[in-house]
Amino acid sequence: MNDILPPESARWEWLEAKVHELMARYAYRSIRTPIVEPTPLFVRSLGEVTDIVEKEMYSFEDRLNAELLTLRPEATAGVVRAVVEHSMLYDGGKRLYYMGPMFRHERPQRGRYRQFHQVGAEALGFPGAEVDAELILLAHALWRELGLQDVRLEINSLGEPHERRAHRAALIAHLERHIDALDEEARRRLHSNPLRILDTKNPAMQAIVEAAPRLLDFLGDASRAHFDAVQSILSANGVAWTVNPRLVRGMDYYNLTVFEFVTDRLGSQGTICGGGRYDYLVEQVGGKAAPAVGWALGIERVLELLGEQDRAPPGLVPDAYAIIPCVAVLPLAMRTIERLRQQGVSVQMHAAPAGGEGMGSMKSQFKKADASGALYALVFGEEESSRGMVTVKSLRDGVGAQVERPLDTIAQWSGTLQSAC
Repeated sequence: MNDILPPESARWEWLEAKVHELMARYAYRSIRTPIVEPTPLFVRSLGEVTDIVEKEMYSFEDRLNAELLTLRPEATAGVVRAVVEHSMLYDGGKRLYYMGPMFRHERPQRGRYRQFHQVGAEALGFPGAEVDAELILLAHALWRELGLQDVRLEINSLGEPHERRAHRAALIAHLERHIDALDEEARRRLHSNPLRILDTKNPAMQAIVEAAPRLLDFLGDASRAHFDAVQSILSANGVAWTVNPRLVRGMDYYNLTVFEFVTDRLGSQGTICGGGRYDYLVEQVGGKAAPAVGWALGIERVLELLGEQDRAPPGLVPDAYAIIPCVAVLPLAMRTIERLRQQGVSVQMHAAPAGGEGMGSMKSQFKKADASGALYALVFGEEESSRGMVTVKSLRDGVGAQVERPLDTIAQWSGTLQSAC
């Protein structure tokens, strides 16, 4: 787990602002669920034999009432629980999104910590392939907004439960014929969760996996039509995709469409966003049966990828830095600064240094103004202040051009500070 400090925190805020803006354009509304949920919620929804439930959850017993609780390892189960608990689907489907911390006790790796952060989008109550495609287009639009490159889309269909059962039987039979070549993890999963064996990273098992029966070959007409419709919509919108028949995702609740956005820029753990359809989870959590689809992305990984591509978002810098030569002008200076802030101008005010006398030298204040990244310095000299003026000095034009501005007409010239930044 790690701290997020300035200036890095400004990059997070930049990304979060992009997400909020884009979600509003797609008419998705924010939902905030608790970080702590009852442990059975995740066991029931994610599956007892998933890595998350078996090895990665931070679970504990509430000493006050002996209730078993878990720090959320993902947010979809909590969103579905909230939708069911508050009967949110009584008047039709809902498009929702969230962002916040998740917790998994796994080996830390590049772009992933035991407390990590996700953005997710969920559409509940909509059965059609067009909503699957809409969510994929939403994620694709975010990469465009962020300027991300080298991100590719992989898609697959897991079909419906009866189709998976037929495939599961054929898959187990295939793997049993190669039992001696399976690693310990695969043997453990052989009869409990054989689909996850297809996602193995063990090079020694790749040939066995490649020769395994494909779930796509077990799809019925309805499942195939759903998957074809998703592909058609993506193609019509110019979104490139590749069918990956081994893509299964890590949670048990998925059916039909599953997808991942992956990159080769972050090593072996290259998935930055993944999701799919989960039509049976709402009923599983205790609600009336309702279709649903969604995705989640890792904020740390997206920011890491931005840095890899030299597209690191800008740090937060003020429009102006207020230089205050002496204590006597503080009341006037601070009143002016507040008026500028009310006009939408961000101003960093110089403050008296610890252990020093007065406000500090002009030289040291200009050094701090330059280090702040501001384009302008506002100099509240005694003589200018006595005439109701402030000196506006450019810090980034190479010549330090400066001009006096009247304090009683702030509304007329404050925009020049803001627009220039």
